[in-house]
Amino acid sequence: MSSLSRTIPGMSMLQRLDAADALPGAAELRARSYELLRLEPGSAVIDVGCGAGLAVAELSAQGVRVVGVDISTEMVDEARRRSPEADFRFGDAYALPVDGGFAGYRADKVFHELAEPERALAEARRILVPGGRIVLSGHDWDALVIDSSYPALTREIVRARASAVTAPRIARGFRRLLAANGFRDISMEGVVGFFGGDSFVRGLVEAAVRVGAVSVAEGEVWLAEQLQFGGFVAVPQFLASGLV
Repeated sequence: MSSLSRTIPGMSMLQRLDAADALPGAAELRARSYELLRLEPGSAVIDVGCGAGLAVAELSAQGVRVVGVDISTEMVDEARRRSPEADFRFGDAYALPVDGGFAGYRADKVFHELAEPERALAEARRILVPGGRIVLSGHDWDALVIDSSYPALTREIVRARASAVTAPRIARGFRRLLAANGFRDISMEGVVGFFGGDSFVRGLVEAAVRVGAVSVAEGEVWLAEQLQFGGFVAVPQFLASGLV
């Protein structure tokens, strides 16, 4: 039985988010996003795409009032289970379930899924007070760095992964996006995150085979080499902040 056809238990979205939150450097990156918000104790912040609520819990511990919003009822339910004292609401980035009065807006790993980011930024401006800060964080899915003896195959596999994302390159353009939508005093910084493990690289190649970017045989060859060395992938991640 081939490596690509072997049955592997799938990871749920919740499991993938928990795994991403546990990656080396993830806690430090979250902390940096909180610093960029520059919140005063008691001020209000909204975390859009809050998932299971880790950032909401961490921000609440810093003495700010946090509302977590997610489009997934499963995530909202899990967030409420994990942090029953926190404020979690169902909603999406285009129509936030709040009236306004927020000093901070945070969205991590959200904007690459948005077909109309300008609508989401209009909502951010609606709910932020004058002088309020926005912080966006996300990966560049078209710039994965993978060591391989098969560079042409690797390029096709990376392109296939990017094609599965609504806006795979949006993070590199956060500065331009914020400026074009009325934000000012924009800052931009980047780090390199690291993914790894058999399931991650297997998912990459399975997606590429599924859309016909590479053949099954090519995928087998590429995957065998990656599994031999632990499936190490570097992913650029960008953080941008600005003022209303």
